[in-house]
Amino acid sequence: MDAYKTHGAFSWSELMTSNPKAACEFYGTLFGWKAETMDMGTGPYHVLKVGETSVGGIMGKPPGTPAGMPSMWGCYVTVDDVDKTLAAAKKLGGSVLMEPMEVKGVGRMAVIQDPQGAALSVITYGR
Repeated sequence: MDAYKTHGAFSWSELMTSNPKAACEFYGTLFGWKAETMDMGTGPYHVLKVGETSVGGIMGKPPGTPAGMPSMWGCYVTVDDVDKTLAAAKKLGGSVLMEPMEVKGVGRMAVIQDPQGAALSVITYGR
């Protein structure tokens, strides 16, 4: 199974934190992850790797993040079509926390919330 092409597969994990450098050092030491830093246009993004395989990322909290919001890990689920997934989530009683956006060189993503309040990112990777 290719998690980047399979609808419903968990495909990426990402840490949003106030101190990406310290987080890279912590997880690098704890798990042996190597971080490759790149500029995604919104600041540095640290791609985490096990060997040569990318497994996740670490980023700083973006401008406008509510004060007091803790650092947190988020999960991405691959979907065939972000817009159709958002429509289905709303129909099932969920909501959209972040409208779809294009991530240059990656794909189209959004953040949904289920009726119980849990947030989850959905993404359609570029083909």
